[in-house]
Amino acid sequence: MSFDDKLERILARAEELRFMLSGSLAGDAFVKASKELSELTPIEERIAELRAAEHAQAEAQGMLADPEMRELAAAELDGLKQQIPELEMALRKALLPKDEMDERSAILEIRPAAGGDEAALFAAELFQAYQKYAALQGYRFEIMEYGESELGGLKEGIAEITGKSVFSRLKFESGVHRVQRVPATETQGRIHTSTVTVAVLPEVEEVDVAVNESDLRIDVYRASGAGGQHVNKTESAVRITHIPTGIVVAMQEERSQHKNRAKAMKVLRARMYEQQRSSLHATRAADRKSQVGTGDRSERIRTYNFPQGRVTEHRINLTLHKIDRVMQGEMDDIIDALIAEDQAARLAASNE
Repeated sequence: MSFDDKLERILARAEELRFMLSGSLAGDAFVKASKELSELTPIEERIAELRAAEHAQAEAQGMLADPEMRELAAAELDGLKQQIPELEMALRKALLPKDEMDERSAILEIRPAAGGDEAALFAAELFQAYQKYAALQGYRFEIMEYGESELGGLKEGIAEITGKSVFSRLKFESGVHRVQRVPATETQGRIHTSTVTVAVLPEVEEVDVAVNESDLRIDVYRASGAGGQHVNKTESAVRITHIPTGIVVAMQEERSQHKNRAKAMKVLRARMYEQQRSSLHATRAADRKSQVGTGDRSERIRTYNFPQGRVTEHRINLTLHKIDRVMQGEMDDIIDALIAEDQAARLAASNE
């Protein structure tokens, strides 16, 4: 099917939906048709812009034969020569299949991997960097679990990031993040390499994934702070194990066992859903473990080199010499480039 044929089918479908909505549709059928039309309407508008530009181009071409209008027509054609390909590219991007989870909020998980105390310290800094990014974007960042090490590093950090299309912005952050710098504890001035794993999961609802209570083992215990110091004397911490998949989620951030259980179930559902998505889509990692990697130093999607002040995104060969700003949450240059690369790859695949 040609590109023009696709556009004509979209216009015809939009008209069909309007006719259906003006009739006797009700209930779920009405809601479904309304949603589909709302998704098609912006594409209709882009088609109209493209068609108008193409019409203007045809008119300008005709005016070239008129000596009095030739200069004006030539100038208009120069502008349209750039505008039409841009409008067509915007349309092609709009027609790319949507990830059904893109509009969702997300759950962020960060853990130190290789590098001991230095990995834990960088994990804490990276967690804060995402918190600052969320604030810059106007997202809500709620810490669900934060396990601190004795030196002030991070043993495990989980946060819920709420807002429109959070997952679409952050989904490419999953993987191994490598840091190269001289640790504060290093007396010889040597640069150390450590790694942190990041997982970004779409937030899911109970209707998205079925969890049978009989498949769960729930343990409650006393919450503890860094170094094993008890922070309360009641059994408020909750550990939930999903027996069929082996997924384990532990929560102790809240003083209430009920709240910790609710948070743990939210993370469990997200991990289960991601595992199901991964098995269904060959383009994604086979499971959550491969999504974030093993944490080995040789595996990395991004390197933060503090002595040279640079951040390198290895998947797209992008290097930025502004590590301080990135660690302050200014990540849009990286995120936008990753999204653009993904769109370009999918556009190329759709044209094959």
